[in-house]
Amino acid sequence: MLVRAARNGDDQAFTRLMEEEKARLYRIAYAYLHSRPDALDALQETAFRAFRSIRKLHDHALFSTWITRILLNYCADERKRQKRTVPPDYAAPTEVSGPQPDNLDLYMALDSLQPSEKQLVILKYMEDWTYPQIAALLQMPESTVKTRARKALDQLKSILGREDKAYGGA
Repeated sequence: MLVRAARNGDDQAFTRLMEEEKARLYRIAYAYLHSRPDALDALQETAFRAFRSIRKLHDHALFSTWITRILLNYCADERKRQKRTVPPDYAAPTEVSGPQPDNLDLYMALDSLQPSEKQLVILKYMEDWTYPQIAALLQMPESTVKTRARKALDQLKSILGREDKAYGGA
């Protein structure tokens, strides 16, 4: 198992783990930071922090959740720092494939949500995480995640001026 090998100091195993997670982590970072360079910086910092503390990961099966938590914490700190300095760059990333919002309105609407709501929308509706995965990541009951995700989606729809039927319900 790669996680076990990485915990035991195998640098190549850690590198392979990061390669497996890279595209997903990039999409999440980009959804938060709206800038290719900032998203890449977030990936680099996440890899550094994870490498430095991988021995603390006790449950090997939770590597993906654990590294996502590291990324989310970094992105939240970075957004706070950015609010004091530079406006976001809303150009779409070109090097990572996968579903990505293709309009400025969606990014701006996401930015108007509370950080916890934005996190739920990104993980559930943009990254297609399951409710149990999100509940494990956020350490809250699955029913709470479902309720908050639905409320966040409804708020996003309201901000965008769209009704449920435009989305086919969620």
